[in-house]
Order: sequence, then structure tokens, then C-alpha cells
Amino acid sequence: MEKISKIKIWFLSTRPKTLPAAAAPVIIGLALSFYSIRHELKILFLYNLRFNILIAFFTLISALLIQIGTNLANDYFDYIKGADNEKRIGPVRLMQVGLVKKNEMLTAFIITFILAMIFGIFLIIRGGYPILIIGVFAIICGILYTAGPAPLGYIGLGDIFVFIFFGLISVAGTYYLQTLKINLTVFIASIAPGLLSVAILVANNIRDIKTDSQSGKKTLIVRFGYNFGIFEYLFCIITAHIIPIILVLITKLHYFSLISVLTILLAIKPVKIIFSKPSPQFLIPVLGKTSQILLIFSILFSIGWNINI
Repeated sequence: MEKISKIKIWFLSTRPKTLPAAAAPVIIGLALSFYSIRHELKILFLYNLRFNILIAFFTLISALLIQIGTNLANDYFDYIKGADNEKRIGPVRLMQVGLVKKNEMLTAFIITFILAMIFGIFLIIRGGYPILIIGVFAIICGILYTAGPAPLGYIGLGDIFVFIFFGLISVAGTYYLQTLKINLTVFIASIAPGLLSVAILVANNIRDIKTDSQSGKKTLIVRFGYNFGIFEYLFCIITAHIIPIILVLITKLHYFSLISVLTILLAIKPVKIIFSKPSPQFLIPVLGKTSQILLIFSILFSIGWNINI
């Protein structure tokens, strides 16, 4: 393997293609809250605007740090448990190829979670005990995703964890931090990024079905097979793109948010790849493409939501 700089090594360790899963629900939560502030409170004072921007920044940074910490912890524990071995095909896992030592990765994910907690202090001051509970629970589950005697990702609960945290909790938590209230529209909107984040996980698990099975990692794809993975991926992609339509029908507003539905066209290529049932190395691009769909969907939805019509 060619020599890689330390900076690039640690950049790769964050799994940048998965980070839209952390950023997207925050973007949507901020867009929903920004609309509410403008249209329900009517007047947005400059002081409040500055304050909200600061909270928005801390929310995004905290979400990204928790995601990165989870990724680093996953690398550490997957390697320890043998899921990341020489037979694995996919994006480079740094411990797997010997670029990062065990103690370095352990230190890295601990420091990352500590940084997330530091930024989270500002969010707790703003949102109180609900935000404290969410933050602690997110970090614990981020570690237990691959750690402990019954890791969430090893017993088929990874999909549920991803949907809840990268959908319902992230969007609702972000909205609550800005408005200190919550409503049904927010929870409905949160379904879309949650499902698209699950689609990212499904793309990863379809690719790794053979090595996961051999290492005892019983993902839903391992439990129910490749064809189930195809169904789950399609369900997540299609249902997520129905959510903006449902929201428009309910609110009778936000018609421009429907532009986000067009991102389903970007799913045609990854769906074709999955349906062809290729060897694992040809499934690698599906994860990146699905992450792009999530990020673009979230940006288009957020812009459209705040255009008055």
C-alpha cells in the first residue's frame, strides 16, 4: 500500500461518506425550526437570530462528533471481534490494514466523544434534561453499536438504531433546541432522513454480507438474505421520497419542498447495481451514492420548505 500521510489516515478514519447521515437531519431540523420562528413568532429579533445560529453550529458539530466517534469505535470493536479482517472488501479500515494501532484508535474515539460532550454542554444549557438524556443515550449506543456482549449492529438492531437516531431524534432534537417545542410535522419530516440513513447502512451490509456472516455479525441482511436487502433498500428510498408529498398534503403549504422528490432519480444507478447482485467490490460505490442522495435530498427539502408559496 502506498504511503499515506497521518492527516489523510485520520480523515479516512472518520468515514466521510457516512457523515451526511449526521448532517442531513440537523439541516432538516434547522430548516423546519427556521420556518416556525419566522412564521409563528412573526418577529425574529437580531439577538435571537445570533443565539440560534450559535446553537445551530453546536448542534451540527455535536452530531458530527458523535457520528465520527461511533465510526472510530466501530473500527476498533469490529477489528477486535474479527469482523474487519483480510477477507473484507470495501473502504479501507485502518486497523485492518495496520495503519492505526489499537491504542491509537481507542484514544481517538474516546477523545472524540469527550469533544462531543463539551460542545453538548451548550446544548444542554439551552434545551435542559431532554437534550442531556438524548446526548448520553446517543454516545452510549454509539459505543454499544459494536461493543459489549450483544452489540446492536451484531444482533440485527442496527437498522432500528440508525432510523431512530439519524431520523426521529436528530430532527426533533434540532428543532426543539431552536424553538423549545415540538410538533407532529417535525416527526413526520424526520422519517425521510431516518430511512435514507438506513439505506446507507443497508448498502454497507449488502456489500459485507459474506464477511459479516463468517464473523458472526448477524445484520438483517445476514439473517434474511440478499433479496431482503434489495427490498429494504428500495423501501427506504421510495418511502423517504413520499414523505415530502405527505407533508404538503397535510400542511397545504411548502410546495417547493417537493423538489426534493427528484433525488429519487439519483437512486436509479445504485438500485441497478444492487439488483445485478455483483461481487462485493462493485457494491462499494452504492454507499457513497446513497449518502449523496441523503445530503442532496435534505438540502433541497430544507430550501423548498422555506420558500413561501
